[in-house]
Amino acid sequence: MTILIVSLLVLGVAVALITRLSKHNDTPIAVKETCATCDGSNTRCEQECMMEASLREIEYFDDEELDRFKGRDSDDYSDDEAEQFGEVLYTMRPTEVKDWTRSLTLRGINLPDQIKDEVFLLIDETFTSSPRQ
Repeated sequence: MTILIVSLLVLGVAVALITRLSKHNDTPIAVKETCATCDGSNTRCEQECMMEASLREIEYFDDEELDRFKGRDSDDYSDDEAEQFGEVLYTMRPTEVKDWTRSLTLRGINLPDQIKDEVFLLIDETFTSSPRQ
């Protein structure tokens, strides 16, 4: 009986030592968000990406004809004018939509109200369905 108690005591001490020595740091790994991973849930990330984009040359998406709408209010577009934005929207990949809206913002062009819901839906679907890296 004494041997059993001593054996259990030694086993307990051995397990405690192994556990203590093998314990690693459980702090989570901090992942820095980049504009490629920014999904709109972090306003700071959005602001930093917009500032970064403003320093670079403005990217066009074969939509130079939309520059004539610079400064126009979003509720001031006719359906035909909004359709021009829609034509550009439907010719791009869903992953480009967010960059396109940044490009429009930097160029001072407001999206027509008629297509805003679709644009936001495409952006949301793109970031919720694509796997994070």
